[in-house]
Amino acid sequence: MSGNNLVLPIVLWGRTAPTHCISSLLVMDDFSTIITGCHDGQICLWDMTPELGICPRAMLFGHTASITCLSKASACSDKQYIVSASESGEMCLWDVNDGRCIEFTKLACAHTGIQFYQFTIGTQREGRLLCNGHYPEILVVDATSLEVLYSLVSKISPDWISSMSIIRSHRTQEDTVVAVSVTGILKVWIITAEVSRMQDLDPVFEEESKPIYCQGCQSISFCTFTQSSLLVVCSKYWRVFDAGDYSLLCSVPSDNDQAWTGGEFIAADKVIIWTEDGCSYIYKLPASCLPASEHFRSDVGKTKEGSIPPLVYSIANRSDKQLLICPPVTRFFFGRREPFHKLLIQGDSAGRLSLWSIPDTSPLQPLSTALQVSSTISLQEAFDKLTPVSAGIIDQLSVLPGKDEPIKVTASVYIPSQGRLVCGREDGSIILVPATQTAIVQLLQGEHMLRRGWPPHRTLRGHRNKVTCVLYPYQISPRYDQRSLVSGGVDFSVIVWDIFTGEMKHIFCVHGGEITQLIIPPENCSTRVQHCVCSVASDHSVGLLSLRERKCIMLASRHLFPIQVIKWRPADDYLVVGCSDGSVYVWQMDTGALDRCVMGITAVEILNACDELAPATVDALSHSAVNLKQAMTRRSLAALKNMAQHKLQTLATNLLAADNADKGNLPKYSHNALVVQAMKTNLTDPDMHVLFFDVEAVIIQLLTEEAQRPNPTLVSPETLQKSQAGADKGGLFQTETMKETIKEHLLDEDEEEEEEMRRREEKSKSLSLLEYNLTMDTAKLFMSCLHAWGLNEQLDGICLERLGMLRPHCPISFGLISRGGHMSLMLPTFKVPVCLLSLSLATGRKLTLSDIVGKGTYGVSRAVTTQHLLSVISLANTLMGMTNATFVGEHMKKAPNNPAGMAGE
Repeated sequence: MSGNNLVLPIVLWGRTAPTHCISSLLVMDDFSTIITGCHDGQICLWDMTPELGICPRAMLFGHTASITCLSKASACSDKQYIVSASESGEMCLWDVNDGRCIEFTKLACAHTGIQFYQFTIGTQREGRLLCNGHYPEILVVDATSLEVLYSLVSKISPDWISSMSIIRSHRTQEDTVVAVSVTGILKVWIITAEVSRMQDLDPVFEEESKPIYCQGCQSISFCTFTQSSLLVVCSKYWRVFDAGDYSLLCSVPSDNDQAWTGGEFIAADKVIIWTEDGCSYIYKLPASCLPASEHFRSDVGKTKEGSIPPLVYSIANRSDKQLLICPPVTRFFFGRREPFHKLLIQGDSAGRLSLWSIPDTSPLQPLSTALQVSSTISLQEAFDKLTPVSAGIIDQLSVLPGKDEPIKVTASVYIPSQGRLVCGREDGSIILVPATQTAIVQLLQGEHMLRRGWPPHRTLRGHRNKVTCVLYPYQISPRYDQRSLVSGGVDFSVIVWDIFTGEMKHIFCVHGGEITQLIIPPENCSTRVQHCVCSVASDHSVGLLSLRERKCIMLASRHLFPIQVIKWRPADDYLVVGCSDGSVYVWQMDTGALDRCVMGITAVEILNACDELAPATVDALSHSAVNLKQAMTRRSLAALKNMAQHKLQTLATNLLAADNADKGNLPKYSHNALVVQAMKTNLTDPDMHVLFFDVEAVIIQLLTEEAQRPNPTLVSPETLQKSQAGADKGGLFQTETMKETIKEHLLDEDEEEEEEMRRREEKSKSLSLLEYNLTMDTAKLFMSCLHAWGLNEQLDGICLERLGMLRPHCPISFGLISRGGHMSLMLPTFKVPVCLLSLSLATGRKLTLSDIVGKGTYGVSRAVTTQHLLSVISLANTLMGMTNATFVGEHMKKAPNNPAGMAGE
């Protein structure tokens, strides 16, 4: 789908919450939003109430690697901007209010820490992002454009920066950046107004470089209470330094082999330090660290280590908690605006957030009790609390008798030409179902809710365990048979199905591990390879499976490490395999011989060369002698065949192109009104499904079908016959598909025998049930989801009774597509806007479903509201201009009083 079109996503999450192994944390200044980044690359937005209640709101998609750090990117209260960075060097600027991506870039280096810095030039305030990471400098990036302006560079002992802090001076116009390198050297840079205005790449060198012997520095923080202390936390000890001359004031070793991971000042005389296993401790600093004390700096020069200061509180002892797959992330934040909470926030690998409110007063008896958690919730717990539960795409067909949980969907593909969704499940079965019909069942109220086994579907059974991938080759290239559907599973097999009859055509059992990928070779491969599907398995093998010959024509199985990428060099008859250890294997497709195995820079160059564009036809023909010599040298039979037939293929292509141009047909609109895309945040997750509605495509398809209808004033038997044939090609399933789907059943094969009679009686009905108009069904689903239910009861009644729209029976999770394909998807837990919640608490009135479903739709954000209003207005205007456009059933269409039911309203 084009990025310029108005495309609205609606997501069906299912009952299982997405995996969210938290890697970074941030709290906005107003304490209304918590942002978490995870190791899979997603960002989650959590709403926080003044009473410290937490509710997950939305998930942001766009990063391709683990989130390494988060930072605010604006100091203005009206601009809730954050910046995120990933392991692959990506940086994104997000608007937290609606999850919109404002700007993004990709650098050659990965950031591990970002600090926001704002300075004033006259009356204008500008923001900068100071970034440190796997490079020997600090990059200064514009907070609006994400452009690198200049860098802070070390003259003496340059090295990677472990952590840094910005010291704001209220007395002078000079601010200080203090950083600690991985080798334990403290670096100091001075930033003045002149330096901040710099727009070139001239480096700024450090003012001071001093070894403080803090190897493995985890964090460095400045005491904003006294303006005179620095806290440096290392894995084995934490130290307090004087911020003036960086003298050591005190040093505290870790106890019981605990590894410290960070710390902050929570008061002038208290620090909080947290460990790798999630425990946190609040210590009272000795008098030698307090500027207000007469003993300040009394221990300077005395290398006294081992005297542990008194412990005020211990927090979050995780000894009895569940095992985690990686250390939790802990951060401390204190409110700069009311309410002035001091919050310790922790996120773990299970997607759980825990909050502790740190009291200002010390307990009378230290260590008597641990500080109790103020609030805690995980994504899965939030999903489990939903009523009704969050729906999956085929939940009504996947709940077995006597079981609460539906069978999970593990692989799926959408076929727009047929409007079908193919879902492979964890029990090895594959379901074929009309996409719009199954979405209507999950989201909207109607008669369909009373029918068992609705919508009409087909079940394919052949795999003995979980289906891992599904592919419909004809959708990618017309050279394949449109009947063929290919699936791979955990049982090591690849099965070819007839999608129209449900018949199993062939089983390939050539791999020694579960199938992880099914890939289509490019167009310009040899004729034999063009009718193959490439399968990748977990035993590090790659196969070329011929759908025409029904056999494996090549199996490459010497790879020592898991396969990460498959590339093609069709002109040379090469299949290029990239492995997780960086090695690259080059295979000849025709002979199955291993041409070479390389590593290092050569491997990178080979992979990059596969991404280059193919040379122009004229250049290829002009160097035919060179290509022939290369083919002979490599003993590649396929390359020789390609050379011999190259000119003939070029000529045939040109003739076909000219023939198509002479037909004079109207250009066919290439976009689909509805695309269903399966997504998962982690490989272990079941599929969630996003429905992408292209508003322009829906309108064009509606108008196209309207134009194909006969003019009622000039109806003859011939024109009626032609128009019906045209309509069948447009909005309905193909004739061949329909002949086969009439044989389908409403219930699964393993239903009770007493249902058989009822199925036979309703066999005549099944044809009308299946012959639905795909475009009108899409418009019906779209309009029913977008309408603001509950705002006007009279209008709701008209929509239900006269227009045939359906009311949602659960909150709709909408999304927002922004720059570069970045996407924000509402979580099903975000169903009550904060304004409605506070209103219900104030009035004591319980919120109804219409309050949640309807008004929540237009309380998301301005950007989402604008898109929804534009979509509703444009689609309603289109339907009003059409003849006999209505969403009601056939019996309503034949009503004599008002054939243009939609136009009348």
